[in-house]
Amino acid sequence: MVSSAPGSTASVDAVDTAGKEERAMPARTVTPTSYGTVTDQPLDLAAHEAAVAGPRAGAVVSFQGVVRDHDHGRQVTSLEYEGHPTAEAVLRAVAAEVAADPDVYAVAVSHRIGPLEIGDVALVAAVSTAHRAAAFAACARLVDEVKARLPIWKRQVFADGTEEWVNCP
Repeated sequence: MVSSAPGSTASVDAVDTAGKEERAMPARTVTPTSYGTVTDQPLDLAAHEAAVAGPRAGAVVSFQGVVRDHDHGRQVTSLEYEGHPTAEAVLRAVAAEVAADPDVYAVAVSHRIGPLEIGDVALVAAVSTAHRAAAFAACARLVDEVKARLPIWKRQVFADGTEEWVNCP
């Protein structure tokens, strides 16, 4: 869940494991967990990493998507994300799908909405597994699926005063 007050940083307080089935694996029992949220508060990478870490996890891989100052050769000064009301449900579904992989122990992912400046973090994802190859693959799959399926649109503002909506239907 997200715990935040105005002006604070959004953080992961708990990973929801309700309704998850335990799966038996050689020499260990795995209960996959997943967490996903859409928020207008700053994202905390360390909180996401901590949410997926545990004694079974030999690998925790994370990703931060950061607002950059250019796009297709044009200087970007700021951007704003708007999300469909179903965005958080879609994000949680994607996280649950990745967490269902038998190699994955836990997944935490969050996406910002609202106005962001250059250097702000727009997306945070973290995945834990027993080994690094599976963690890298799962984190890449998580980010790719979020980018492909999440109903969030980006309005980029350029240095020349023009703007452009990206990922709009």
